[in-house]
Amino acid sequence: MALSKFAGLLLLLLLFIGRAVHASGASFFDQNYYIRWGFDHVASLDTGREVQLSMDASSGSGFESKKSYGSGFFNMEIKLPGSNSAGVVTTFYLTSHEDRHDELDFEFLGNREGKPIFLQTNVFADGVGNREQRILLWFDPTADFHSYKVLWNDHQIVFYVDDVPIRVFKNNTQIGVPYPTQPMQIEASLWNGDDWATDRGRTKIDWSYAPFRAHYRGFDISGCESQGHDTHRCHSSAYQWNSREHWALDKEQERQLEDARKNFMNYDYCTDRSRYPVPPPECL
Repeated sequence: MALSKFAGLLLLLLLFIGRAVHASGASFFDQNYYIRWGFDHVASLDTGREVQLSMDASSGSGFESKKSYGSGFFNMEIKLPGSNSAGVVTTFYLTSHEDRHDELDFEFLGNREGKPIFLQTNVFADGVGNREQRILLWFDPTADFHSYKVLWNDHQIVFYVDDVPIRVFKNNTQIGVPYPTQPMQIEASLWNGDDWATDRGRTKIDWSYAPFRAHYRGFDISGCESQGHDTHRCHSSAYQWNSREHWALDKEQERQLEDARKNFMNYDYCTDRSRYPVPPPECL
């Protein structure tokens, strides 16, 4: 009898460990995501651990998370389309679906062969965006996978490339700056942006290089699932990304951010006086 109880407890323990390892390991795409559009332009690779989005003249493609989230660390490993990708936009972002929506963007702006690919980030809050920043990546993002991550909590939003912070957007609601608070889904897409993405739309897509292909992997999600429109519980300190250590960058991260901005920043809305003769309040 004792042996039978022990065996039963051992089986439950093994099942629990198996689930925990599976949840924290390399997740399969269809555990947390589904194809949203361009169904015939999406391919599952490595038994579901990798997804390829493709685009040709007929269509692009995209996917999104099954659930919405109110805070978290959101990470994706991406390998961008190679060759002449001018006008091609590859994305990874969080977005709500309200009329005055919130959104946190990674947008990779393709370019001609031998020219740099820009990474543009943007923050929308309460329907207001136009907060673009662009950096030159310090590696070839078409040669291999790299990690792109967003931290979102009630204190700050941080964009990371390979764990290097490249942008911080602080919660400045106390001075009237809107801050993202709506539940957001995670989305990714590959689409035609040649009316603006490269040389302000002057360089168009060369369709002779189609289909263009972007690869995604790392489908685990470290986020607080929202319950309806209420994200209050997602601010709990029980979540690691809400702990005090994530309220601000540490000294090393501040140094990394400063170096990235100094060496790789190509555009910052905060310093664009043609658009903002008076800098937005979050820039001061």
